[in-house]
Amino acid sequence: MRHRFVPCLLAPVLAVVSSPAVSQQHSQMSAEEVGRTVRAFMQTVAHDVTQQGPTAWRNFFSHGPKFFMASDGRMAFPNYPAADKAINGLASTIRHIDLTWGNDVRVDPLTPTLAVVATPWHEVRTMASGRVEDSGFFTGTVEYLDGRWQFRDVHWSVASPAAPKEKPVTQ
Repeated sequence: MRHRFVPCLLAPVLAVVSSPAVSQQHSQMSAEEVGRTVRAFMQTVAHDVTQQGPTAWRNFFSHGPKFFMASDGRMAFPNYPAADKAINGLASTIRHIDLTWGNDVRVDPLTPTLAVVATPWHEVRTMASGRVEDSGFFTGTVEYLDGRWQFRDVHWSVASPAAPKEKPVTQ
């Protein structure tokens, strides 16, 4: 069985100064504003990963104990240190990443500082051994901490190849 590595990981988000005024202002955001800022965060993620490669993910993953990442129904990283270690390996094997989210980035604001995101994704990775292309669906929980959005947990699923359609049996 071929081991498929998790689509390359997530760089600095919107640089927002963490001050009491900013935190208080953020805690009063409406669901619509949360949705807008989370969508902007997602665009920053795709841009920075595409521009900077896998090391950009370090700036988007929460470094706290609640972080984890799953892929295709399995735990990929139980915590941030495990993800950080994997990022080091990815940085030496991936020459370039092109990450794009689908047109429909769904955001479900839970509170002013917590939201769920879901979107189709497509990624092209250029490796020393050639080009790898994957698509699938991404879900995650984002949390507003230290003056910025961060992924608290994420799940990547890779789309299975479409099964051939069965032909009707004729008699």
